[in-house]
Amino acid sequence: MTLALFIGVLVAGGVYLVLQRGMVRITFGFVLLSHGANLMLISAGVAARRDEPLVHLSDLADAADALPQAFALTAIVIAFSITIYMLALAGAGKGDDDTEDRT
Repeated sequence: MTLALFIGVLVAGGVYLVLQRGMVRITFGFVLLSHGANLMLISAGVAARRDEPLVHLSDLADAADALPQAFALTAIVIAFSITIYMLALAGAGKGDDDTEDRT
């Protein structure tokens, strides 16, 4: 229950920041959304109530599924690279996110 509430808070904070105006805030919102998605992927694996996902150390019926862990690791790497790219765009376009007409 606590994990579900924490995921909900992360996603709500991420959506709030993505809807803001500045590029850095949008980037931080994306980071919060990706953390929420990673926690949801990890919780789908149910590794807490099962044995290690290693074939030679445990019975296959009691072993945890390693696929959600692999998905979460891949999502972490992709989210990190996209975050770096978005921060580079925010740094290169400093002051460009203003839509006010100054004529």
